[in-house]
Amino acid sequence: MSDIPNDLRYTKSHEWVRKVHGEAPDGAVEIGISQHAQSALGDLVFVEVPEAGRTLSAGEASAVVESVKAASDVYSPVSGKVIAANGELAARPELVNQDPYGAGWLFRVQTNGPFDEATLMSPVAYAQYLADEAK
Repeated sequence: MSDIPNDLRYTKSHEWVRKVHGEAPDGAVEIGISQHAQSALGDLVFVEVPEAGRTLSAGEASAVVESVKAASDVYSPVSGKVIAANGELAARPELVNQDPYGAGWLFRVQTNGPFDEATLMSPVAYAQYLADEAK
């Protein structure tokens, strides 16, 4: 079973969302792809993240990850404005493979309102979703 951190929420398209604490304003979230997603893609050779200032709608294709196997869109799980992008990934896309829940984060979004965790899967629900997908 893939590593599934308990402090994140997940989507059916294998993105994760984490509330950003500290320096970010209330409602800011960090977004990346799950261990399962990066493993399925294989070694990443290119990552394109959205520019800061871009406005995103929930479900909108917002980033691209490309491996030796395939290119895949990453969808924003939330609506809001991009406040930061992980520029390190342009030179080091392998960070997503090495640390998908840490240094491999893709972008941060200031949500349009309070972040509703109930709209996304809990770690337990995501684990069940992965188990059902594998059947």
